Amino acid sequence: MTRRSERGSLRRTSIITLVVLVVIALLGFGYASPYLALDRLKRAADARDAATVNQYVDFPALRESLKQQVTALLTRRLDSQSNGNPLAAIGAMIGVALIGPLVDAYATPDGVAALLNGIPPRGEPGERPPPPPSPPQSSDATPPAQAQPQQPAAKDTQSPQQPPQPPQTTAGYRGINEFVVTYQHGVGDTRYSAILHRDGLFSWKLAAVDLNAH
Repeated sequence: MTRRSERGSLRRTSIITLVVLVVIALLGFGYASPYLALDRLKRAADARDAATVNQYVDFPALRESLKQQVTALLTRRLDSQSNGNPLAAIGAMIGVALIGPLVDAYATPDGVAALLNGIPPRGEPGERPPPPPSPPQSSDATPPAQAQPQQPAAKDTQSPQQPPQPPQTTAGYRGINEFVVTYQHGVGDTRYSAILHRDGLFSWKLAAVDLNAH
């Protein structure tokens, strides 16, 4: 084999190796893309960064999904509570009146933050997603002119209140174009899912919820 043919063979080998590496990198990035989108969306929602949230949420689709899911949620609740009760029709009308305001409240950055933090809508009257946490208070307060001696505090026999535990989450593909994140606070607790749909080759958007996930 001549020197020229050796150089040509090495060049072809290098090109093939480069192409393989690029394909592997693209496949890896493509697989990880919904996880990355979910992380960016949650950070933006927690910070109430509306501009970034808008990039990762299909709000018209999310509103339609919330409307369907909340309607089904209220229907199941009324069916279980009616049992021939003549007031069930009144309850149904009240439930229908709740749907619009509840959907409006959850199809917002506050609502997206709630959905991604384990706080789904439950169809309660006047229900709204929780507001963003208050910023920490400044510790620059001026000390009093003369500190008074403090009496020793009585020993608190009660255990401190435990902060709410974050929900357990599982995430994975449910088809090439659908990625599902399921939330559950504890064994036997109700589960629900946030559903992302592919938007382009590597982009994903939150587009639906499932309030009766199994």
